Amino acid sequence: MDGQLRASDEDRQRVVADLQRHTEQGRLSLDEFSERVGAVYTARTLGELATVTHDLPAVPAPEPTASTGGAGSRRELLVVFAVAVATLVLLVIFMAVTR
Repeated sequence: MDGQLRASDEDRQRVVADLQRHTEQGRLSLDEFSERVGAVYTARTLGELATVTHDLPAVPAPEPTASTGGAGSRRELLVVFAVAVATLVLLVIFMAVTR
């Protein structure tokens, strides 16, 4: 893979999903997760995206399950909520700095 190729939105979403899995497995704190998600959304190339996860092992994609609800869904919802809050905080900081 050429690190100079431009990253797509799908590439960024894939990396954020990987970061979510690493956070769920305890490899990243929520602060580290927030910082890395910010770096993902500012990355322009595949090489920049690769640096965000260079120190993390490859995580296989989760297999679809037939469960509906439960503790796993609550945890996923919490992670999504944390991402949303972190994104809003980063946006507010960015707006304050660029004024």
